[in-house]
Amino acid sequence: MVITRDTLIGDILRKKPDAAAILMSFGMGCLGCPSSQMESLGDAAAVHGIDVEAILAKLNG
Repeated sequence: MVITRDTLIGDILRKKPDAAAILMSFGMGCLGCPSSQMESLGDAAAVHGIDVEAILAKLNG
């Protein structure tokens, strides 16, 4: 699975369970929040002030 800025957090976690640790290492600690399941990676990164390209590099690396 190739993850993009438009991929939903819920889809990332379902298809790549090890992504939770990566996302949390960038400061996304609310992965269990119901709204995060329908939020894109790009939107979540913007809310948290995180560089989405850095996250994508780790998730797809």
